[in-house]
Amino acid sequence: MTLDWISPADRLRSLPPYVFARLDELKARAREQGLDLIDLGMGNPDGSAPQPVIDSAIAALRNPANHGYPPFEGTANFRRAIADWYLRCYDVPLDSDSEALPLLGSKEGLTHLALAYINPGDLILVPSPAYPPHFRGPLIAGARIHSLILKPENDWLIDLSAIPDEVAREAKILYFNYPSNPTGATAPREFYEEVVAFARHYQILLVHDLCYAELAFDGYQPTSLLEIPGAKEIGVEFHTLSKTYNMAGWRVGFVVGNRHIIQGLRTLKTNLDYGIFSALQTAAETALNLPDSYVQAVQLRYQQRRDFLAQGLTELGWNITKPKATMYLWVQCPPGQSSTDFALSVLQQTGVVLTPGNAFGTGGEGYVRISLIAECDRLGEALRRFKQAGIYYKTEALAAPAD
Repeated sequence: MTLDWISPADRLRSLPPYVFARLDELKARAREQGLDLIDLGMGNPDGSAPQPVIDSAIAALRNPANHGYPPFEGTANFRRAIADWYLRCYDVPLDSDSEALPLLGSKEGLTHLALAYINPGDLILVPSPAYPPHFRGPLIAGARIHSLILKPENDWLIDLSAIPDEVAREAKILYFNYPSNPTGATAPREFYEEVVAFARHYQILLVHDLCYAELAFDGYQPTSLLEIPGAKEIGVEFHTLSKTYNMAGWRVGFVVGNRHIIQGLRTLKTNLDYGIFSALQTAAETALNLPDSYVQAVQLRYQQRRDFLAQGLTELGWNITKPKATMYLWVQCPPGQSSTDFALSVLQQTGVVLTPGNAFGTGGEGYVRISLIAECDRLGEALRRFKQAGIYYKTEALAAPAD
């Protein structure tokens, strides 16, 4: 029996196809054909969480007190660990009771923040390319999106001066993310000062995604929005344990910043979920309190992968800018190839999975994102396959993939 008379809500029809779901279908088909896939598509860290985090979770699982509903606002111990982490890393004091809220991963929090603060028809500023929840969350909430197209000649930074005055006056929220997914771009402190001044002038809520704060190289230290005077009055900042601590499947993140904005998100979430399993919050505390040597080892691992793959792609003709942070390379497609066609061609010819740049918005067209989520031996195998298949950066386009 079909249910043709039941149609999805308009909010679902407004969403563009989710490229990562389509990639999963193509990967499954490739595996059925016997391809040995090297999946450098999603930002899914390889390996397990640190052993002290696993041990902490096991011990917490044995405590019967952790098996009931957790507090809606998260456990007091985890919130204090978040506040202590911010003070230690950025010299930013936070009230753990009102300025920190644990989340079921930052993706959940970003989308629910949109539902908590965006009315249908509100105008929202979102960079393009961007992490998909930065524009999909507002779309689900019924927002009108004004895309801020990022350009390589501006180092993929938002050009605030290019935003028309009438747009800025109407805008309600500005989402942004540095170090950036997908471009790997970083922003100087001066940019944060400019964006805070801009937002205060136009009375815009700032939503900053700092998910790659610890994955920084060559001595670079990312800036927290909350370091900027006045930022806490108009902004919030999201973070996740997925990347640095290999906890992507654990679904643990948090938001910090303006207490009133966080209270609105908390109010929405009390009607939607019961928060993070308390045992996982105990493990997350352990992660945030790991010694600096752990983070330094993670940084070294990704830096070595970055250097290895960038060198190999350079030898194949690509002009690679090595990012100072994140776990990605942002690579321009060969001339004449769309990002989707190029990614499909590479997948079919080599079994290497890349993410087409248009998955991150129209501003990502012409690029692919490569995740540094494999050891150098597998990255070397990917490069060997590229060379064998004749995948170089050259003026003639690669052959389009066969149907």
